Amino acid sequence: MRLAERRRALGYSQETFAQALGVDRTTVGRWESGKTAPQPPLRLKLAEVLQIDLGALDALVAQSQSPAQESAGAPPSNDYGPGDTEEMIRREFLRVIAVTGALAPLPADDTEALDDAARRGTASDFLRMNGHLWQVYQLARSKASIRPIVGEQLTSLSRTLSGRSDAEVQPLCGAAGDLFQLAGELAFDGNRYADAAASYALAASASKEARAFDLWACALVRHAYVDVNEHRFKEATDLLSAAQRVAKRGDSSLATRHWVASVQAEAHAGLGDLAACERALDEAEMVTHLAGPGHNGGWLRFDGSRLAEERGARYVRLGRLDLAERALKAALDQGALAQGQSFRRRGVVLADLAAIGAKRHDPDQVITFGREALQLARESSSGYVARRLQTLRAEFGPLARDSRVAELGAEIGALSKT
Repeated sequence: MRLAERRRALGYSQETFAQALGVDRTTVGRWESGKTAPQPPLRLKLAEVLQIDLGALDALVAQSQSPAQESAGAPPSNDYGPGDTEEMIRREFLRVIAVTGALAPLPADDTEALDDAARRGTASDFLRMNGHLWQVYQLARSKASIRPIVGEQLTSLSRTLSGRSDAEVQPLCGAAGDLFQLAGELAFDGNRYADAAASYALAASASKEARAFDLWACALVRHAYVDVNEHRFKEATDLLSAAQRVAKRGDSSLATRHWVASVQAEAHAGLGDLAACERALDEAEMVTHLAGPGHNGGWLRFDGSRLAEERGARYVRLGRLDLAERALKAALDQGALAQGQSFRRRGVVLADLAAIGAKRHDPDQVITFGREALQLARESSSGYVARRLQTLRAEFGPLARDSRVAELGAEIGALSKT
């Protein structure tokens, strides 16, 4: 692997990578083209950002400075430019599908056998590939980077469903319910709410057909979250009540019902019901009593690790600012929200802390937390963090007369247009 390939694998563009290191983008370009090598004072920081040790860094730099091994007639594998992360992940997963196809092993020269296997793709094959996609989705700084390959997987699954017997269709519907939830997540993060709602509705329908109750309940939870995001809290509580009933028919060792309660807490906070919100949060925290992990790392990821930040966000909405600030600052101290870990989660917590400053008419708190959240929104291209910042901007009120706050507001506005 070369230096550029490692950078792309971690979801950095050249620009965001340069920002993380405090260097110019052209410097990164010279390293990756082999024209220069990183200077010793930068090596430790570079290894940290690339998540490797110094020995592996030396190997990457040496490989970048060696002549590229190109296939005859192939275009040079330079930096892809803007959107390079999306292109890299798309190509890599197309390669995985082409090589494994999530299908049985086949002779490389047997085209007829390959076509036949493509028609026989099983639910377990698709679920295995879906699992890989969920992992990349969670790791990617820019969530949109895996959108093309999710589309490819949906197309492949749709073709596979054609002409199958009822016995074969039911488990394939489970795979579809899984994949449509990921498609919905991508749409939601990209601020395409109608697409997200449509994907979640399809996920719920497919999951119901598969009689996969936990999968079905999770699709309903995600659909409800679209309503929560658009402040349709009553509609959200109705959907969540349905999700709660479905989850009771599912696997009691899974965290599904606790995740339902977590999102119910947000809907109750939106309705101004503190007592119902805290009851739901207490139910969500019971996830810690499950014997196993309770999640699968894909369509069900709830493990209670985000409850501190979620409780803080609920208290912000309810106007309980002291309770909110304590919970949110405690969340920032968690390893998962440390600098350089989850950009999206950390960005949302910072935006909520800035919102507390706005409610207190404290411009310094708004600037301190709002600027860091804005930077994380830029680096991750997260529509979710951008939406939280838009909410923050709407709460500036008289603070907007402060030149620093006004400047922050203008930058948030520019972010929403890009």
